[in-house]
Amino acid sequence: MIKHKLETICLHYGEIDDLVYKGAISPLYMSTSYGFSGVEQKRYPRYSNNPNQEGLGKKIAALEGGEKGLIFGSGMAAISTCLFSHLNKGDHIVFYNDLYGGTRNLIKAEFDKYGISYSFSKSSKISDFKKCIKNNTKGIYIESPSNPLLKIVDMKAISDLAKSKKIWTMIDNTFASPINQNPILFGIDIVIHSATKYLGGHSDICAGAVVSSKKHMEKIYNLSKSLGGSLSDFSAWMLERSIKTLPIRVREQNKNAIKIAEFLKNHELVSNVYYPGLPTHEDYKIAKKQMNGFGGMLSFEIDSKLNPLIFFDNLKIIKPVMSLAGIESTVNYPKLTSHSSLTKDERKNQGISDQLIRFSSGIESFSDLKDDIENALKITKNES
Repeated sequence: MIKHKLETICLHYGEIDDLVYKGAISPLYMSTSYGFSGVEQKRYPRYSNNPNQEGLGKKIAALEGGEKGLIFGSGMAAISTCLFSHLNKGDHIVFYNDLYGGTRNLIKAEFDKYGISYSFSKSSKISDFKKCIKNNTKGIYIESPSNPLLKIVDMKAISDLAKSKKIWTMIDNTFASPINQNPILFGIDIVIHSATKYLGGHSDICAGAVVSSKKHMEKIYNLSKSLGGSLSDFSAWMLERSIKTLPIRVREQNKNAIKIAEFLKNHELVSNVYYPGLPTHEDYKIAKKQMNGFGGMLSFEIDSKLNPLIFFDNLKIIKPVMSLAGIESTVNYPKLTSHSSLTKDERKNQGISDQLIRFSSGIESFSDLKDDIENALKITKNES
């Protein structure tokens, strides 16, 4: 079958036909108990194979251009299942240094007890990744764009390196979404999403997703049944509904993000702006080569004399929250949220300063967002 455009995939792939009432949307199957006699497939919700879970997996696989997709109860459930399904005692893995705090905390807290060793590539240079590879290295794990500094890794170069060493590759593609980036096209083996973010997009679903080849997915699926990180039927139904508007939402968020980044770049109270869509970004050329859009996420550092918490208190439209990627614009303080599990030195090593603010662009009017930031900065300057 010919693969359709993203907009069509978001709307129609993985849909469940309502054979009884001919409804326009997928029916919701709430049962936790399915028959075992006289059926083609034995279904059990923890096995992520009820109709809504299955249909959603097909939709996300089609969006990323992979053979199979699997849905999880959270992004961390997806990440941990992928990693532990592909690593055993005595194995080694190379991680990109700039990772989501939850991922880094998983590595620090759990890998040693399972006898899995690891190295962090200190930069996105392929030579740095190459230096980390050992005889027992099984794979490379990257995040691009990274959280929270929006650093970019050359996916094709990473894939080529991994293939030359006969090892696998994984990427956290959450910040890009399938609209802005499709890592499988660049040779990456396993693509992971926190579907809580752009795929859900309305700040009301906690979920994760993985897309890969049938070979890799068999390992991931088998472990997922034991770990039990499945997504509820209702959340799967909600997520399918949300993905139908994914292209519209993300492209509007892209537009707002670049305008906000350009505005902040020239602001006297902002010292640094991190957005891969700015030509001044160190990874702009790589981002332009491998991304269809630069994303709705950016970070910026406010003047050292300003208190970020006071700035948050003075915002009227933009919401200070724990997460990101909803249709409403939000800000986040990595020091106290996404990277709070890291020590101050670890944050410093990743370039995360105490003045860093992460901004998630929504779909509001740009002028309203600009005015909100401008007013909050002025008030914060007077109160600091």
